[in-house]
Amino acid sequence: MERAEAISKIQEACKQIALQFMKIHPNVSGLNDEETQGDCLKSLHAMTTELEVIKKKLIRLQGRDDSGEL
Repeated sequence: MERAEAISKIQEACKQIALQFMKIHPNVSGLNDEETQGDCLKSLHAMTTELEVIKKKLIRLQGRDDSGEL
C-alpha cells in the first residue's frame, strides 16, 4: 500500500469516528446521571483531541518532501 493510500484510508476512518462521536454527544443528557454524563463528555473530549492529533500528523506527513527517501 502506498503512503497516499494509507493516509487516505486513515483520514476516512477518522472522519467516520468523528461522525459517530457527534451521534453520542447529544444523547449523553438522556442518561439522567450527572456523574456518568460528566465522565462521558470528558472521555468524548479526550478521544476527539487524540483523533485531532492523528489528523494533524497525517497533514504534516502529506506535506513532507519525500525526495530524501530516494
